Amino acid sequence: MEPFIHIIDDDASFRTALGRLVETYGFCANRYDSGDDFLARLPKSEAGCILLDLRMPGLSGPELQERLVLAVPLLPIVFLTGQGTIAASVQAMKAGADDFLEKPISSQILREAIERALANNEKRRAGHDQSQALQTKVFSLTPREIQVFDLVVRGRRNKQVAYDLNTSERTIKAHRHSIMEKLGVTSFAEMVSIAERLGPVRSTQAVSNPTSGSSPKANIQRH
Repeated sequence: MEPFIHIIDDDASFRTALGRLVETYGFCANRYDSGDDFLARLPKSEAGCILLDLRMPGLSGPELQERLVLAVPLLPIVFLTGQGTIAASVQAMKAGADDFLEKPISSQILREAIERALANNEKRRAGHDQSQALQTKVFSLTPREIQVFDLVVRGRRNKQVAYDLNTSERTIKAHRHSIMEKLGVTSFAEMVSIAERLGPVRSTQAVSNPTSGSSPKANIQRH
């Protein structure tokens, strides 16, 4: 998938010049005159990165960054500014920016920053694709299997899970076998790894024993 460099800057001449420079690197450039302009034309693909001016009329760079983290979380942000401060740089980086460059920017430094951002973008997209694939596998489980999975990855033994769900240990073993087949795993450790990667969401039907003393590894929710 071809990456796009999204340039957001209210200075028309700088925006045009920067776009042309980016294109000499062999990249495609999209130009936006404000944060609102970008939000109105959100890219369908998250392959690429964003070059974002720090100070603009309307939404400032940091204000737009807050929205972009939710709207296009896979697109790395490289801040550009002619009025940068250490405090602004620290704030931007803490909020998740990939880089913070001061104008005027040398062609070499800009190119290196873009290449780093694109490498990061590729990693993010690969991780996102893997997570989506895992979610698809988990959502192929039946509601009962999700209950079993939720309890198993919390460290509950088959006998305990059977008691929690008011069924037989033999039935739980059958569910575990089916779960492992659907998830494409062969060990308990792999099941826990999948649960941890999917994050803290929880089955609305899962049963937990508050006296078990085991901390939850993960919670799976079907939407």
